[in-house]
Amino acid sequence: MMSEHFPLNTPFKPSPALITWFRVDFLLFIIALFGTTFAPIAAFGDLPFEVDLWILGGFVIAILLFSIWTGLYYNSMWYELREDEMSWKRGIWFRKTGIVPYNRITNLDIKQGPIMRALHISTLSIQTAGYSGQAMPEIRIEAIVHAEELRELIRTMVRSTSRWGDGTGTGAPSPMPVAPGIEIQILEELQKIRALLEQKR
Repeated sequence: MMSEHFPLNTPFKPSPALITWFRVDFLLFIIALFGTTFAPIAAFGDLPFEVDLWILGGFVIAILLFSIWTGLYYNSMWYELREDEMSWKRGIWFRKTGIVPYNRITNLDIKQGPIMRALHISTLSIQTAGYSGQAMPEIRIEAIVHAEELRELIRTMVRSTSRWGDGTGTGAPSPMPVAPGIEIQILEELQKIRALLEQKR
């Protein structure tokens, strides 16, 4: 299966909307934290004005640092689909890389929250045989615009490389691949065995 958006042996990155998604999520978290902790203390507490400014400045610095980190994190990310496996890399201070053979993949789930839906992106979570009992998937391909297309492409790769189904954990075993011309060789051997048996009669 050929894909226009996810060609094989070519690294690809998430949508740049990942940066907006991360920043909006973090900003909403800061607003919720500000509204439940700092705002009541500032309104009804007896903290000096200078302390209020320091706390407010801490929130602003946290937002700025997270915004910078998000851009650097996005730049560090890439994924690549190959004929028999997929690989990924991410991380700024702690770099993480991984390789997952298609025949280990058991589940492919697409997730999309309200902010992601507004940005037209989704996350493809990939569960493997070794991680079936874990709460977290082994790989998350985040902020993908054509998530359905990517899932179908990986499902196709799983079917072509694995004996054990279609990548969802529900498919029936497919037959073992047979090398070209092996049927003719087997037939010839059987004919020779038959001829020898007939000679001994």
